[in-house]
Amino acid sequence: MAPWLPLLSLLGLLLGADPAPPRQAADAQAREAAYPELLGPARFALEMYNRGRAAGTWATLGAVRGRVRRAGQGSLYSLKATLEEPPCNDPTVCQLPVSKKTLLCSFEVLDELGKHMLLRRDCGPVDTKVTDDKNETLSSVLPLLNKEPLPQDFSVRMASIFKEFVTTYNRTYESKEEAEWRMSVFSNNMMRAQKIQALDRGTAQYGITKFSDLTEEEFRTIYLNPLLRENRGKKMRLAKSIGDSAPPEWDWRNKGAVTQVKDQGMCGSCWAFSVTGNVEGQWFLKRGSLLSLSEQELLDCDKVDKACLGGLPSNAYSAIKTLGGLETEDDYSYRGHVQTCSFSAKKARVYINDSVELSQNEQKLVAWLAQKGPISVAINAFGMQFYRRGISHPLRPLCSPWLIDHAVLLVGYGNRSGIPFWAIKNSWGTDWGEEGYYYLHRGSGACGVNTMASSAVVD
Repeated sequence: MAPWLPLLSLLGLLLGADPAPPRQAADAQAREAAYPELLGPARFALEMYNRGRAAGTWATLGAVRGRVRRAGQGSLYSLKATLEEPPCNDPTVCQLPVSKKTLLCSFEVLDELGKHMLLRRDCGPVDTKVTDDKNETLSSVLPLLNKEPLPQDFSVRMASIFKEFVTTYNRTYESKEEAEWRMSVFSNNMMRAQKIQALDRGTAQYGITKFSDLTEEEFRTIYLNPLLRENRGKKMRLAKSIGDSAPPEWDWRNKGAVTQVKDQGMCGSCWAFSVTGNVEGQWFLKRGSLLSLSEQELLDCDKVDKACLGGLPSNAYSAIKTLGGLETEDDYSYRGHVQTCSFSAKKARVYINDSVELSQNEQKLVAWLAQKGPISVAINAFGMQFYRRGISHPLRPLCSPWLIDHAVLLVGYGNRSGIPFWAIKNSWGTDWGEEGYYYLHRGSGACGVNTMASSAVVD
């Protein structure tokens, strides 16, 4: 079976789809192509690869070989190419701590009536020394999947799936060219989701989400928070130890300490949502009243953090203390961009006395959460662009604890079918994940969940 069929079946989009044409028949129509014939499609693939990258980080084309076959009214090029990348030292650009130099890429480029469309892109380092705790090299955990040629009707089927995505998520694009570009991004993202699915050790399902037409760079720039990995911010005092005994499961959602899932929009303000969620829980536990608090106040009035460009929970706690409290969401509603600070001390409904840093021992975090309330944490958001449901457990080299880039809220923990998990409140709306929640493996330090845990203190 061609490799894209399990993918589409996995996503629940082509149940009952017809089987792919026999491999032998497809290969019989393919032929080796000479270098001059491959150069145009290869240059187009390179252009798509470099699109959205800053000058100075562009890859250059090396060796190219490939095959071509008829596909509808055009030609489908299956390319193998080497790309040369300059060393990458910017942690906001490099997802993995690898100075990439030579990449081996597989591209599928459709040429119809002189117009190119990139249908697939799979690239990986030719050689890398980065390993995880079990000495697995990245080359062993990042295989080049989907090496078989795509079926002749792939573009038709992909167009149908993309059209359904556009309808479901009410997408509009400025031009036909933009729509074609987004379809190529969408197609590539489906392959990325399949890779993430194949390498996940939990029960998570990855596939089409409302972010599926964004490039990795766009998603990271718009929704994530690079400041978390660059600077730990103001040093907080360590919380007093409360031991590590705890019930087998706990969920503050069932106990009235968690407000509804919110949506940060196209703004890297996750840090503000993580902190207000924690303060909401602390105020409820101390005062018995659950109030939805204002993230916009922090965007506008926290002059240390950078609003939609990112921030740190430790700075946000300090801002709340300095300002004199937080207003409610109703009084100071969310806009998703910076405005002039309009905080009014008279409208402040909640205050905090201090903030504390929590242990990196996950069992101690379990005990603290059960006794003290929801916890602000930061994680590496690897795979979350395509997360749909289940317990995520990425391989450590893919989800490094040193590359955290998203702040969220731990609201509970438990086990599903014997797999321990953290229940995490996200801030991307209820139309993402499990009604806005993310479930991450507990007990292995997955994605750095234990590296930046903190809480406000309400006396």
